Amino acid sequence: MSFIRSEEHKALVAGVEDLCARYDDDYWLARDKDGAFPHDFHRDLAQAGWLGIAMPEEYGGAGLGMTEAALMMHTISRSGAGFTGASAVHMNIFGLNPVVVFGNDEQRQRALPPLIAGDQKACFAVTEPDAGLDTTKLTTRAELKGDRYVVHGRKIWISTAQVADRMLLLARTTPLSEVSKPTQGLSLFYTDLDRSRVEVREIDKMGRKAVDSNMLFIDGLEIPVEDRIGEEGRGFEYILHGLNPERILIASEAVGLGHAAIAKATEYARDRVVFGRPIGQNQGIQHPLAQAWMQLEAADLMVQKAAALYDAGEPCGPYANSAKYLAAEAAFNACQTAVQTLGGMGYAREYHVERYLRESFIPRLAPVSPQLIMCFIAEKVLGLPKSY
Repeated sequence: MSFIRSEEHKALVAGVEDLCARYDDDYWLARDKDGAFPHDFHRDLAQAGWLGIAMPEEYGGAGLGMTEAALMMHTISRSGAGFTGASAVHMNIFGLNPVVVFGNDEQRQRALPPLIAGDQKACFAVTEPDAGLDTTKLTTRAELKGDRYVVHGRKIWISTAQVADRMLLLARTTPLSEVSKPTQGLSLFYTDLDRSRVEVREIDKMGRKAVDSNMLFIDGLEIPVEDRIGEEGRGFEYILHGLNPERILIASEAVGLGHAAIAKATEYARDRVVFGRPIGQNQGIQHPLAQAWMQLEAADLMVQKAAALYDAGEPCGPYANSAKYLAAEAAFNACQTAVQTLGGMGYAREYHVERYLRESFIPRLAPVSPQLIMCFIAEKVLGLPKSY
């Protein structure tokens, strides 16, 4: 593993930076205020070929690895787009991993090219109000009737459902009481988001207003059998396959957000003069910023390690989870340090860092809590008894 970027990686970063430069701070501030999905940003990324960075070449993707995908998402977030820009395309990068790996060729041909081209948008419908992180307790049910499944249930915190055409849905096809293990009996579908059968209700939330989060109320949604991914009852296994890439990408976006905040804060510290000297000359300002930078860089090393292991086909669960944990904490510290550096101006929306701070809670809360990551490391790495 090299810590020196290759010429290809430098070109990747430069290309993404050039595109992101069209969308300045004022653009993202406006989206934070009006809540409009950044369709033009999504469209430009699609036209430039970035949405398929980790998708197979035979379906229109670039066929690159998680290392390159993480670098792209880091660059988007670091540009000032933060989690708003990253989340607008995040599903394209990792979300259909189960379709790529476990779907058949007909399903991949049907699903991947429109997503890569930006002609379709998808959402990831797994989490439920009463199950939380205990995915095996999902109650959304899919009952096979002839050549179709009929689905009833609820989902929560489903991003981009307001603008999505399709959804990756996990539902129980065999009741929990009829399986030998709770991980059995869940099936995965990639299907149309039929709004005549799915009510999409937006959740008014703290940050990232332009990328919607929603509750879904599913009542009699019909899904053709050909939209089921892989074998019936093995959906939980398929979803697990995509968790490590998701954690790696979330971590890379968090590091990018933290660096965006530090850039704003250091610029302000150089320019702001109080008592005849720039405030950045004071160690009380310098040291927290320096510490935040070091924490972000350390977290980024874990991101790179996790991505390299994933691309090499090696086990990476502990490192992907650690990257997510470390990056989320580092990003939060960087963002709150930026707000404190700017003082009163840090509380003003026009200086952007308060938006970064609000968004920095996203990787701390999702897609898995820091507490559960620590439980995972304690059990799987340290060999301690399972605590939950």
